[in-house]
Amino acid sequence: MSIVLCSWGRSIEGGTAEALTLAHRLSVESGMALRWVVAGAAVPEADALAGRHGVTGLDVISDPRLDAGAPDTVVAALAQYCQQVQPRTLLFNQTAGARLIAPRLAGRLRVPVTMNAFAVTTADQGLQVSATAFGGDTNVVYALSAPVNVIGIVTTGITAQAAAVPTRPERRAVAVDLTQVEERFTVTSAPRTEGPRLEDAEVIVAGGRGLGSAQSFELVKQLADALGGMWGGSRAIVDDGWIESSRQVGLTGKITRPALYVAIGISGASQHMAGCSAARVIVAINKDRDASIYRYARYGIVADALEVVPELIKAAKA
Repeated sequence: MSIVLCSWGRSIEGGTAEALTLAHRLSVESGMALRWVVAGAAVPEADALAGRHGVTGLDVISDPRLDAGAPDTVVAALAQYCQQVQPRTLLFNQTAGARLIAPRLAGRLRVPVTMNAFAVTTADQGLQVSATAFGGDTNVVYALSAPVNVIGIVTTGITAQAAAVPTRPERRAVAVDLTQVEERFTVTSAPRTEGPRLEDAEVIVAGGRGLGSAQSFELVKQLADALGGMWGGSRAIVDDGWIESSRQVGLTGKITRPALYVAIGISGASQHMAGCSAARVIVAINKDRDASIYRYARYGIVADALEVVPELIKAAKA
């Protein structure tokens, strides 16, 4: 029996090192081997990470049809892999793609699935999984005892750590047959992102409804530019049409890990904090001194953002 982390596509997604950290801890605690299945072209990146994070076996599924990450194809490949390997626990770094793949795979295998998990431990010959629920408003603890469980890991609260003893993972090729797989949905026009990604930014300035209007949001963009960072916002202003959804930070948007996160006019709802709580430093600007954001911020300015932010822009440009 083994614990398996699942990855696919052309590259390894951000947060994978953190997911491997949790997986390794669970492997040590349970006494089960840690394997990592990589379906697609991301194997060179996986090689570099696997030994550093205590992986004992790197399973490779090589098929060009997997590179695009099409969900039906990935589910079929992972389902065939599970039939061959018989894993005890399947872990997913909960990216946008994993939110789609993990539940489908669990349905295909007819096993339980738990998403939004942030901690997994052994308990009573099973697993105890702590996860967020109701959009992040509360936490729940699940006791899982089925022979196989599928778990999606939210990695923003996990710090990546190398294993105490590096390993030299056994690498093996796993054969699957994808010739009969047909995607139920065809993407005829996909969004294309050019330039830096919000997920990779070291400095992010984000705004919320507390700014009052879409015109005032221009201050967020100016401060981000002055600090050499990128700008984003909360779901509320995406819903209001101030900014496009590709700039949304939060549970249903981008999961970020910047060195500096400046939150302007953002209340600090748990859904938003799921996308930025891994920032090394959070600075909050909000005139409501009781705003939830101040529970997370290292530095806070209780004031009207429309008065403070122009002064910060001047100081950043000085």
